Amino acid sequence: MFVEIHLIQNFAPSCLNRDESNSPKDCMFGGYRRARISSQCIKRSMRTQIFPKILSLENFGSRTLKAIEMIQKELISKDKDEKESFIVSKNVLEIFGLKIDKKGKTSVLLFLGHEEIKKIAEMCEKYWSFLNSESLDKKKKEFKEIKKYATEILNGQKASDIALFGRMIAEMPKHNIDAASQVAHAISTHRTATEFDFFTALDEEKTSEEPGAGMMGTVEFNSACFYRYANINFDQLYKNLQNDMDLTKLTVKAFIEASVKMIPTGKQNSMAAQNPPSFVMVVLRDDNMWSLANAFAKPIPQERGDLINDSISALLEYWKELVGFYGMDEVRKISILSKKKEIGDLKDNVVDSLPLLINDIISNISI
Repeated sequence: MFVEIHLIQNFAPSCLNRDESNSPKDCMFGGYRRARISSQCIKRSMRTQIFPKILSLENFGSRTLKAIEMIQKELISKDKDEKESFIVSKNVLEIFGLKIDKKGKTSVLLFLGHEEIKKIAEMCEKYWSFLNSESLDKKKKEFKEIKKYATEILNGQKASDIALFGRMIAEMPKHNIDAASQVAHAISTHRTATEFDFFTALDEEKTSEEPGAGMMGTVEFNSACFYRYANINFDQLYKNLQNDMDLTKLTVKAFIEASVKMIPTGKQNSMAAQNPPSFVMVVLRDDNMWSLANAFAKPIPQERGDLINDSISALLEYWKELVGFYGMDEVRKISILSKKKEIGDLKDNVVDSLPLLINDIISNISI
């Protein structure tokens, strides 16, 4: 079973997601230049803005080089010595197979659940005497036991964001977790071109005899109506969350709500492009997911002056074409929240609010 999310979201002038040259990210699609927001940016905004409001800390993870510091803090909270806690934390991660640099950081970013950190700290307490040493004897049974326990501990421990977005640890491939979700790069439904905002900043302490600005420059920006797509493999999510149905449904709720409410943070203090989606369609299906990006392979004309409604119409028309080709047998439920009221064959699937849409989908989920 799969949950698909399709959104149309129009942003005012902004620079929401920048490339290495500080320009708004873009791409070619259908032979035309489009504005783009990367999937990494979208997932980061979902995790940091919305997930913490819905999910408890125990069902949340952190991506960091400071795993030793996190374990150390947990041990210090249990009245362990600070210096000894560092030695023990470093040793346990090295036994797991991770490389640690001279500053006490892991060589790669680790995506660890807060419950995983707690479990590691508990194991550190259990093997404190053995781990509290500058040099470990790899032949001792404690070394082998700790290495074995890594499999039981590093399984995500029901962290919803790890279950959704997956985890790869190159140094410990046995502890990789397959992502249960896919998030596409958002692309504009129309052609875009980068514009330039010339700005000056005045030195307010200058006298009237001192002409000129204290600073001047340019900021690149664009304004675009985006198609956004994401999905969840519900069966994989259920497996990743250790068959906890209540948590799996709560995670789906968090994913849908975060997809709709997230706003990238790039240059927002300068441009305040706080624009929610104008159209949300969530599809619950048994198989064969559909991205509707090809609805915009031919760019929506901007001259007609109704970019949002024209984008929604193009999406619905493309959906109708796909249904004509492949049928609706695999679709369990469709729920729609729309600014545009005339949506044709799908009018019976329209709901009045986001909470109703989420409930509509969650209540139809079953394995």
